Amino acid sequence: MEVANSLIVPVYNNAGSLAGTVRAVEHIAERCEGELETIFVLDGGSDDSRTVLLDALESRAPSKRVCVRVVEHSRNFGAFAAIRTGMRLAQGRHLAVMSADLQEPPELIVRFFARLASGEVDVVAGRRASRDDRGDGASKLYWRLYRRFVVGEIPLGGVDVFGCTEAVRDVVCSLEDVHTSLVAQLFWVGFRRELIPYERRPREGRSGWTLRARFRYLADSVFAFTDLPVRILWAVGVLGIAISLIAGAIVLTARLLGAIAVPGYAGIALILLFFLGLNSLGLGIIGSYVWRAYEGVKRRPGAIVRDVVEVTGVPGDEAVEVAPGERSYV
Repeated sequence: MEVANSLIVPVYNNAGSLAGTVRAVEHIAERCEGELETIFVLDGGSDDSRTVLLDALESRAPSKRVCVRVVEHSRNFGAFAAIRTGMRLAQGRHLAVMSADLQEPPELIVRFFARLASGEVDVVAGRRASRDDRGDGASKLYWRLYRRFVVGEIPLGGVDVFGCTEAVRDVVCSLEDVHTSLVAQLFWVGFRRELIPYERRPREGRSGWTLRARFRYLADSVFAFTDLPVRILWAVGVLGIAISLIAGAIVLTARLLGAIAVPGYAGIALILLFFLGLNSLGLGIIGSYVWRAYEGVKRRPGAIVRDVVEVTGVPGDEAVEVAPGERSYV
């Protein structure tokens, strides 16, 4: 039977909210047309998310409308890697991503699938409707910089959940960037896109969106999708040349007027200090590009799947069967 919709749920230290997440999946399945395939991707973590999730799935009422797979990474590779794993394994014509902390209402995912099924759009993304949902001052500044220098179309507050068609999935998964932003790729590939507003719910559990993770996300996005660092280096170089010419003229004038006792000292010191700093800045930026190119040349997989669990619902009072799968690389 052809799968109509695939739902991808990345899981990282979400043991406290997984029971509610499973109930939300059932809620979504009841309101969607056709069968719903749900792929939970366990992206490492230090809690008992796997046990809690499997217990919640086994205790749920079996349903023909929901086919569930639980995929486990060998370690933590990051949220984007988990989503990409789910996208590559999904078999539905339409795909959507939902976070396991239940900050997005299930109705939003239902709207995603409805809009994709209409054939009018290829990509849908959630846009936080309330200004309070877009974070504090530092978070808002972060996303303003992201919109200004990386992806101008991304909404304030970023994109936490999205949906796309099978065709868009194939294009995105064909991109072989190693250090990149999946959301930026969705905007970069184009297609017909629509933003759907929603009110964000309080988070259940602790956020993994740390300052370090934000900086890494921004750095990967900048180096993967814009030549901003190169343009900054070019501008600094031009400014440095201009300053050097002006300083040189001043030093030469002062030397001719006898104001400098040690010939050449001021000019040499100024030039050496400035261009040593400029050279260090340039090497740092160019080194970032070289390092990312090196990572891509190594051709390592974006994530390693350690285990796959098939969870099949059987109508009636029969138990849910849980069968281990095989290791694979994604």
